[in-house]
Amino acid sequence: MMVRKNSLIRRLLTIDLPVFLIICFTLAPYLWMALTSVTEKSKLFTEGPSLTGATLNNYARLFNTVGFGTNLRDSFIVAGGTVVVGLALAVPAAYAFSRFRFKGRRILMLQFLLINMFPLVLLILPLFILMKTLGLVDTYLALIIANSTIAIPFSVWMMTSYINGIPRSLDEAAMTDGCTRFGALYRVVLPLCAPGIIATGVYIFITAWNEYLYALTLGGRHVKTITVAIQTLIGEYQVEWGLLTAGGIIGALPATVMFLFVQKHLIAGMTQGAVKG
Repeated sequence: MMVRKNSLIRRLLTIDLPVFLIICFTLAPYLWMALTSVTEKSKLFTEGPSLTGATLNNYARLFNTVGFGTNLRDSFIVAGGTVVVGLALAVPAAYAFSRFRFKGRRILMLQFLLINMFPLVLLILPLFILMKTLGLVDTYLALIIANSTIAIPFSVWMMTSYINGIPRSLDEAAMTDGCTRFGALYRVVLPLCAPGIIATGVYIFITAWNEYLYALTLGGRHVKTITVAIQTLIGEYQVEWGLLTAGGIIGALPATVMFLFVQKHLIAGMTQGAVKG
């Protein structure tokens, strides 16, 4: 009995208590933001953030005055478009890297990895000049293309590792039954890759949703994502803390809700992709 009690105390001190402290440390800023966002502006600097007299006035001002709904729409279009373009290019490329052995394959894979090592600021000027020449500045297409340059390299690596875990014999059996190479990819590999595709799609969406530098440089008056819109709430002489925290809460919700719904597929996709390759 004493041994069991000592084991329980040891577990509480070495596992449960540290995990609880880490969770509190992680969630504290978000709870503070949530309290600030529902506190009246007049009480914010006198009494501090509080649930007493909580109001949604900051959220109403955010959508009615600032026009945050339009910014959310722009972010959804850019992030969704990046997911479509990224998966459309990353999945076939990953299949080719996984199933074919050709000259320069390892060098190309290494280049995909090296791209992620360069800071984004190095690509802003060339991309801006290119988009300006093509007349695409301040359009959804410009941001989708720019975000794809970030998302595709790592997505190819993720999908290649996942497809490597699918036996080649399944492709060969499908082609023996009359499928073409693309038919085997569509009918056999893609259904088995569903968790990996979902994990990659979530990664692309979150990357595009949180991107700021490209949105600031290649966007403008007609296309303004939430990351840029939130930054505009910081004035030169004052900061609208109520609107700023409300915008942060609203901006974080879509990615958070998406993760909660697909977390099982996301974890399955990443762990399966880590087995081989």
